[in-house]
Amino acid sequence: MPRAGSLALFPSLEHRGHRLSEAQPTALEAAVARARGCLLDMQNPDGHWVGELQGDTILESEYVLLMAFLGRDGEERVKKAARYILTQERPDGGWSNYPGGPVDLSVSVKAYFALKIAGHDPDAPYMRRARQLILDLGGAASSNSFTKCYLASLGQLPYDNCPTVPPELLLLPKWSYVNIHAMSSWTRTIVVPLSIFSAHRPVRAMPPEKGVAELFAHDPHVPLWPHPPTRRWFTLTNLFIAIDQAIKWFERRGPRAIRQLAIRKAEQWMIDHFAGSDGVGAIFPPIIYTIISLRCLGYADDSPEMSYALEKLDDLMIEDEATLRVQPCFSPVWDTALSLNALAISANQSAWIEEEERNRYAINRGIRWLLQREVRDKGDWSLANPHLEPGGWFFEYRNRFYPDTDDTAMVLMGLARSGHAWDSDGRRIPPVERGLSWLLGMQNSDGGWGAFDRDINREILTKIPFADHNAMLDPSCPDITARALEALGQFGYLPGNRQVDDALAFLERKQDRRGCWQGRWGVNYLYGTWQVLIGLQAIGYDMRRPTVRRAVAWLESVQQECGGWGESCRSYDDPSLAGQGDVTASQTAWALLGLIAAGRADSRAVHAGIQYLLRTQQDDGNWHEDQFTGTGFPKVFYLKYHMYRLYFPFMALARYQEAGGRKQEAGVGAFSGYKFPA
Repeated sequence: MPRAGSLALFPSLEHRGHRLSEAQPTALEAAVARARGCLLDMQNPDGHWVGELQGDTILESEYVLLMAFLGRDGEERVKKAARYILTQERPDGGWSNYPGGPVDLSVSVKAYFALKIAGHDPDAPYMRRARQLILDLGGAASSNSFTKCYLASLGQLPYDNCPTVPPELLLLPKWSYVNIHAMSSWTRTIVVPLSIFSAHRPVRAMPPEKGVAELFAHDPHVPLWPHPPTRRWFTLTNLFIAIDQAIKWFERRGPRAIRQLAIRKAEQWMIDHFAGSDGVGAIFPPIIYTIISLRCLGYADDSPEMSYALEKLDDLMIEDEATLRVQPCFSPVWDTALSLNALAISANQSAWIEEEERNRYAINRGIRWLLQREVRDKGDWSLANPHLEPGGWFFEYRNRFYPDTDDTAMVLMGLARSGHAWDSDGRRIPPVERGLSWLLGMQNSDGGWGAFDRDINREILTKIPFADHNAMLDPSCPDITARALEALGQFGYLPGNRQVDDALAFLERKQDRRGCWQGRWGVNYLYGTWQVLIGLQAIGYDMRRPTVRRAVAWLESVQQECGGWGESCRSYDDPSLAGQGDVTASQTAWALLGLIAAGRADSRAVHAGIQYLLRTQQDDGNWHEDQFTGTGFPKVFYLKYHMYRLYFPFMALARYQEAGGRKQEAGVGAFSGYKFPA
């Protein structure tokens, strides 16, 4: 087994500057070398990688709306954010939540409002087009809960027409079926500060010329249900609407002592979660609601708490001379772990000795950086796992309370593949032992893994009126379950182990009848199917079984004529679109990695896919990609990881090379005329 710091992964380095082979580099070798060089050039001096993380315009819009609430809407940054929002408008008006997607009502309402706040003329053609589309979709009163809260805070809508988020939720015990710890971690970090906001009902009335009365199909002050009721009377949705009305009654007439106790508890929870974190949850929505809540609670703008929250928001800004855009969070642990996995996979494929040395040096620095970010404190996850020792890794620079299984698995794989998971005596190093123990301890009762907690799967919570962000739960999903298996496979876990067998049973249950698996954290069936195939291969699953054969057949059936693969975010709304969409480098790489893991490296499909990557690689070693292939909240919020277009294709080329690419490369160009099914 490779040892930390050993040269086991690298050929003998006898002559600096000499090739490892006398043969001229092939096209495949050259492409791998270019991708490696591009990736190494992106490494930061301290050893980590981080690419831009891009979402839709709700980020910039909500920033502008926040600045308006704080009375800072005249600032230059507001104008810059509005300019960026305008660049993202669809040609026919309105805004979508991913490139090429349909108009999204809530995204469009916030974007239109942000432009008006920044001084854009409502009679401008682009504003008229957007306004008409918003009205055609039902108007601003039909937007989602979080949008309504912004509208209410700026005087455009009464709070009675918004779902209530009562701070009394924090008084409910953990054994209560409905409580904040039965919600997903990201919902929890939103709900707590939002409950303070909801309880105070703050309003900063905008002047009429900056308001959006024209976006309402009917008088916005006419009482409306906070969420549309169902046609049948006796449903969970209608029950929760009735409960919402009862809570509103209680807020007006109930004892103030209970409400004040709940607000103090919510405030303390929020402040406690500042520690060791880049904002509450280290993500944009809770940071925004934290700032509003601190204002509601009377914290001065120069108080340490408010200064901290505003600083964490500022950190997410990317500003140039003309525009400003906002990232939802940072992804350094994720990007670093994936970069290290790609470099380790390609470690024996370098054509030049100095490439090997640079590769090794980069891996060592990246490993050192990751090991410094191991979680050693108990977080929210520990309430359901009180005896589980802290371990694992989070996604961002600092997020002490929220390590996640996905990043933990990816870091463990990077440590194993680079040889750094073991000490000089062949024993697993303590962070690896703790990470494996924590990962195994986070397995759900159904055999799968979620992201941040165990068994967050109470479907009844999705009927709560403020649950329309489609992210109340954190249930087991095929992609993370398979990634956990892939990590465990690096450390000798095989079928026959109880937890592995439980995970395999979960994956077999979740396979779509077409042979694919849905992806929770990447778009979509291509992401899930790729990850399951490599997870199965890593733990020694028999890749000749029908489960695998059906997945291979599906992947090959959705390959496009150019040799690549692509899938639109729209497949979450319409599963019949699985595997269909504009071809992308990252999704092509996922399909190739899945097929290679299934033993199809010498197939026509793989050869043609490799040819597509070679043909579309840029001179700098990178690939171009406009589409969003990452998933935040399915159907609601999607992501573009700017490094996906590099390290995934790099990994696919390296895997192909490892599987015999030099011998097979004659086939790389042999299928240029092959026509794949439409």
